[in-house]
Amino acid sequence: MINEYSAGAIIYRINKGIREYLLLHYTSGHWEFPRGHIEEDEDVNETVKREIREETGLQNLEFVSDFKEHNEFDFQRDDGTHHKDVILFLAEIKKDEKVELGSPHEHQGYEWLPYEEALERVTFPNAKEVLEKAEEFLNTNKYK
Repeated sequence: MINEYSAGAIIYRINKGIREYLLLHYTSGHWEFPRGHIEEDEDVNETVKREIREETGLQNLEFVSDFKEHNEFDFQRDDGTHHKDVILFLAEIKKDEKVELGSPHEHQGYEWLPYEEALERVTFPNAKEVLEKAEEFLNTNKYK
């Protein structure tokens, strides 16, 4: 089995009093959060910021302390079975920045969606679970 390690973030904003989550539409067809491989010379915090910047162009994020989730799954490629461990943080975009997708080979679009719609749109069950945990955390801790 081949092990892979990635880091990313569940990004949200407040738009007209409603919390909306950013989902990326990957060229493979699924919808998920911005994330990417942890490089050898990076720590997980550096990876998260770099990946968000590369994939969305967003830079003015405020990370929510005390939220960090692991999302693990297995998948098949031509070279065998891969096990991926993704560390996901929670971050709010404070300024009204425009999303600018990076590589067109990786993403074909994005959407800001309220929680219920985001939960329906996220493709994989493990990503849905992490989104549920993020929403519960924000509601429990009285974040807008």
